[in-house]
Amino acid sequence: MAAYDDLLLHLSRTTSLSPGEAARVVADVLAYFAEPAEEFVRRRHAELRTRGLTNDQIFEHVAAELPQRRFAPPELSLRQLRRIVYG
Repeated sequence: MAAYDDLLLHLSRTTSLSPGEAARVVADVLAYFAEPAEEFVRRRHAELRTRGLTNDQIFEHVAAELPQRRFAPPELSLRQLRRIVYG
């Protein structure tokens, strides 16, 4: 993580995180924002399904979340979202 050494030093200085903990946090955040749209849709569908939401509710929720992603993908229709999950 040499590219983020300054960030790791900053986090270690300004928080109670050790350098190793700061490195893990940065790695987790980078992985979160690097998640492709299709994987995000599948993951969120599964998470929201376990909360008891219906597919209609889930796909509306996911459609609203997608533009808020760090590198937002092109707008996907509800039908495209369903295809990602069910093929």
